[in-house]
Parts: sequence; C-alpha cells; structure tokens
Amino acid sequence: MKMFSVAHKTVFVVDHCPYMAESSRQQVECDVLTKSRAQGVIPLAPVSKSLWTCAVECSMEYCRILYDVYPKDKLVFISRVEMKTFALKQVNYIVSDSEFHILNSWRRGDQSTHELMSALAAVGPPNPREDPECCSILHGLVAAVESLCKITELQHEKRTALMDTAERVANRGRIICLTNAKSDTHVRMLEDCIQETILDQNKLAAGSDRLMGIQQCELVLVHIYPQGEDTLVSDRPKKEISPLLTSEVHSVRAGRHLASKLNILVQQHFDLASTTITNIPMKEEQHANTSANYDVELLHHRDAHLEFFKSGCFFPPLPGDLHMAGTSTRENNFKETVTLKWCTPRTNNIELHYCTGAYRISPTDVNSRPSSCLTNFLLNGRSVLLEQPRKSGSKVISHMLSSHGGEIFLHVLNSNRSTLEDPPSISEGCGGRVTDYRITDFGEFMRENRLTPVAESSHDPSGKVPVERAKAQLERYTRYWPMIISQTTIFNMQAVVPLANLIVKETLTEEDVLTCQKTVYNLVDMERKNDPLPISTVGSRGKGPKRDEQYRIMWNELETLVKTHAGATDRHQRVLDCIIACRSKPPEEEERKKRGRKREDREDRAEKNGSKEMEDKSWQDSERLKGLLEKGEQDAEVIKDSPDSPEPLNKKPRLMVDEVQPPERAKGPVSLLSLWTNRITAANSRKHQEFVGRVSSVNNKFELYQHLKEENGMDVHENGKASR
Repeated sequence: MKMFSVAHKTVFVVDHCPYMAESSRQQVECDVLTKSRAQGVIPLAPVSKSLWTCAVECSMEYCRILYDVYPKDKLVFISRVEMKTFALKQVNYIVSDSEFHILNSWRRGDQSTHELMSALAAVGPPNPREDPECCSILHGLVAAVESLCKITELQHEKRTALMDTAERVANRGRIICLTNAKSDTHVRMLEDCIQETILDQNKLAAGSDRLMGIQQCELVLVHIYPQGEDTLVSDRPKKEISPLLTSEVHSVRAGRHLASKLNILVQQHFDLASTTITNIPMKEEQHANTSANYDVELLHHRDAHLEFFKSGCFFPPLPGDLHMAGTSTRENNFKETVTLKWCTPRTNNIELHYCTGAYRISPTDVNSRPSSCLTNFLLNGRSVLLEQPRKSGSKVISHMLSSHGGEIFLHVLNSNRSTLEDPPSISEGCGGRVTDYRITDFGEFMRENRLTPVAESSHDPSGKVPVERAKAQLERYTRYWPMIISQTTIFNMQAVVPLANLIVKETLTEEDVLTCQKTVYNLVDMERKNDPLPISTVGSRGKGPKRDEQYRIMWNELETLVKTHAGATDRHQRVLDCIIACRSKPPEEEERKKRGRKREDREDRAEKNGSKEMEDKSWQDSERLKGLLEKGEQDAEVIKDSPDSPEPLNKKPRLMVDEVQPPERAKGPVSLLSLWTNRITAANSRKHQEFVGRVSSVNNKFELYQHLKEENGMDVHENGKASR
C-alpha cells in the first residue's frame, strides 16, 4: 500500500435527513428471560432500529476495525448532513449557510472511536417531523471534498522534510456515503456534483499553501433501504467517472446485511484478511464444570497469510493435505476466511519462536462472549499457538497470538525451511520423493533458451521486440515437455531426437521436413523389426507392457508432440500427416501384428509354466526308471520259480546300483521324502558287502542250517520245506 494512497484519507458522509428515521424493519428481541418470567407478565414487544442507527453502528464498526489494525497514519473524517446550518470543528463552532456538521478533524488526537461516539451522541437522531425537501446529501458531499483538500499532519511532515520535492507528496482519498437514494438518476447527479466540486477545489488549492489538490478520489455510495422493500438503486462495480474520480454503488438492506457489507468493504479498502480460530475451549456459564468449543473471527493485515499465497494453499489441495488451506466462505460467498486450529497454550512465554511478521488484530464481533474471553486471555500475558488443520500427518504450527504493550498481535511463525539451512535436494520438491527428473535434458533446455544482449542496430523482419521473440520461443519449447523420465518414451529414444529438435522451430525448411519424415520411417522400421523401446517399468509388476502396447504408447506421445506445433506452418502439418499415415497400417501388417501378439502370449505362457513342466518331467523320469526296474524284477522271478531252472549259483554280489532292489511302487505321486530316502539307501548299499542270506533268499525268505539237512539226506525245496 502506497504511503499516500486513497486509504490515507476516508470521509464518511452519513445522511441525517428525516427519511433516515424510518424503521429498518429488522426486529430485535428484548424479552430474553422467557423461562424465568412469572405468570401474568406480558412479554416485551420486539423493537427495530432506524436506518440512521444502522448506518451509525456499521460506520463505527468500520472505524473501530480501522483504528485497531492501523492505530496511526490512517485518518477518518466523519460528516453528517441535516437541515441546520452550523459547523463544528472540535471546540470551534462556525455558523454558516452550509447544511452540514463536521464532527472531527484530521488531527491525530481526534482519531478515536470515543471522540466520534461523543460527537454523534451530541447530534442525536434525525427528526422525522422535519420537511425532507429542505435537506440534501449534496451538502455533506461538498464538505467531504473540501475536507480531502485539507492537509493532514503526516502530509505536512513529509512536505516539510522533502522541501524541494514537496510535489511528490500525493493527495488521494475516499468518500463513503451512507444514504437512501431515490433512483439511479439521483446517483448520477451526486457523482456529477462531486466531479464539479473536485475541479473547483483544485483551482482553489493551486493558489493556497494550506490546501492540496485532489489527485484521486474514490466514491463508495451505499444505498440503504428497509427490509421487505424493493430497492430503487441497482448495484454497480467500480467505474471511472474521470481521471480524478471513480465511483461504485452498493444497494444493501439495513441491519445485518449492511454490517456484513461494510465489514467486507473495510477488508477491501485496507488490505485486510480474515482468520477464524476454531476449537477454542471455553467453560459454559450454566455448567462451570463443562466446556464447549467456540470459533472467533479476527481481522488483520493480509500479509499474515503471505506464506499461504506463496505456497498456493488457497487453491484446492491434494487428498491428505490442508482442508482448503483452512479456507471457508461466509456471507453468501462474499468473504473468505482462513481457519486455524487452537493449540493448548504454554504455561510460560520464555520460549522464543522464529517469527517472520507480527500484525495487529481486531475481532469481527467484538461484543460476543467468545471474542471477549479470548481477548482477556491474551491480555493477561498468555500466548496461543495456532496450527493448520490437516486430515493426516503431523500438525504444522503456522501462527501465534500474543499481546505486547496492551495490543494483541498475530505472529507469523516460520513453518518452512529456514534460509540458514542447506538447500533442499531435488527429491524434496513439490513432486515429493521423485528422483527420475530429466535433469540433463533440462540443462540442454536452459542452454537453448539463454537470453543474450541484442544490438540496437539489429532489426527483426517480423517486427517483434526481442523480448517478445524470447517469450514466444520459450512458449514453443514448453508446450510439451515432460519433467520425469518415467512419464515419457520418445524423449528417451535417440532415434526421435532429430524430430524433437526440429518440430519446435518457428518455421521449417524442406530439408527439415525430410529429416522429420526420415525419423518417422526409422520408427516404422523399428516397429517392423520388433526392436525394444525404453519403456519405464516403475510402479508396475512383471515385465511391463507388451511390445505392441509399447509402440502404441510411443506413437501416441509422438503424435501429441507434433500436434502441439502442427498449426504453426503447413510444413509442420506435413510432419503430422506423415505420422498419421504411418500409423494407419495395411491389413497384412495388422495380421503380422496379430501373429506376433499370439507368439508373445505363447512365450509368456511357456515361461510361466516352465518351472511346472520341468518338475513334471523330473517326476515322469523317476516313474519311468522305477517301471523298468520293476519289470526286470518280475522277469527274474519267473525264471527263478520255474521247476526246470537250475539252482542259482551263490556268487559274490556286485556292488552296483542296478543290483539294489527298488522300493515298491507307491500308489499316487511320490513324495520328496521318499525320493531322498531311496537315494540315501542306494548310496549306502554301495559302501558294504550285501548279506549272503538276503542275496540268495526266495521271496525274502532264507532257510537256515541247510548243511545239517544235506548231511541227513533231506531235500530242500525252494519254498523252504524239506521232503524225503
């Protein structure tokens, strides 16, 4: 805000004509003791305020907020229009034919709500019995323009300090007129009157040392009408009447609507912002042992939310982040507030916090019990930390409320990285822990778009200024430029580099078009050969997309890149047409692609079932080996059990694995334990000489003491039974 902007001087012109004594028709209940009323007592009837009372109360709230936030250098000048013809400047009374009262001056001693309320009490309400034709709001508007031409103490100090450059001190101001206008034509008449008065007063100020000409004046006309009536004046946004005067019109119903409108205007006029403190614990009056949570809205300078604006938290966030940065909208989407959550205050104030700013605050509803309790709590020397409401994650302490010298300040705490720390790594940026940025490509991008001094003699045939040409080139280079390696395919391929470098040019030559077409044909040849592409598999399972899908992604991205530049020239369009033509493949090419996809599906199924097939093959080999061994065993038994076969010779068994009897064939699949046991048994059988009885046994039976029976002349059958 400039030192002598229109906010330096504010003149309130409040209509004091008889029609302002009309009721606002907003009822105020006076009978609040409904439960304890004795029987037979008639309840009090509700009352309603007049338009004058509503205008005075709302204008005083405007001044109170202004004095709380800006205790110095912001001056308010109150004027009221009525029928009588005398002027008041503090102690000096001037009787004149001008129908207005001046209730205070630009002196700093007069700038307080106490002085204004005392002056307004002396004026009293408008007299409804007076003739309304004898008064006009024009007298107050003329006096307001004259007051703007008067020099304030601050302007005088600056003019005296500068001396030789006194003309640098500007004189700007704002007039806020609260009245009940008759129509839009009446409003235009008031604007014309103010414009003529400014011109006349500037002529007088040019020949006076005690006056200053008005360089800029803002007129804010607020039309007040009772509840339940239709307005005769339409709203109008700010409009420039002349280089010296701008005007805006607000048509507002009296009562709470007028209070809300002036609350919004004071924020707009003096760069204020709203903060709502939520979850404030307060004990109930009826139940001292219980507490409830309340909200208190505070107004302060907008710079207290500067970090929110820088970080973009006032925009819609990502899931899990701030709840609209704690912003909410009130009063039918006219006013925004930032919501901060109450933290349990500390018992001592010894701890120092790293503050980046401190701003005075003013409660919006100063007379409410929550606002009063919060104010008294802070004035008693306590401090309250405020955190940003989050759905998840750790809390972030961003502000602190504390009092200094009887004034309450909103302190902005540094919740970001300190400038004294090391600079953050690239993985700590707004993208989170992303590490695959195209850092090398970005370095090349910066080298290609460096700014260099341009000689004044150089002339561009297109007639563009060098800075405009630089902006245009930067815009072309950034139309499609992925920041992460995993989000692009064509920028990771060396084969696409010639086309990517040429397509961003403002104009293309025939040679450039041929180079781009050659690049496209090379990509078609790569697809025909089924060459692999540098597709990123980050975040995906398995081998990633299939080869056909990879080329589809590549062609889509290439077409997106060229489409962003196709409208530059006809040659750019020819490159796009070449890509589209190459993507529309003939039927035989599609058939070949289909066969390739089937072959890849078979390879995937074979790889997936490879381990299972190897396992089945091993089981089949073991079963076939056992079958051969069992077949040989059965043949040997048939020969041995034949009655004509000779007695087998008792030979020394050979220590070979083939001589070992295989285990009986198990019904069903063989377990791993059985295979391992058979293998160990076969290995151990090679390490010792087999027992003679086991080798020459019949059906696993061997007759003992055969030599004794042979000496007695007894025959021994194969089954072990003797005969004579």
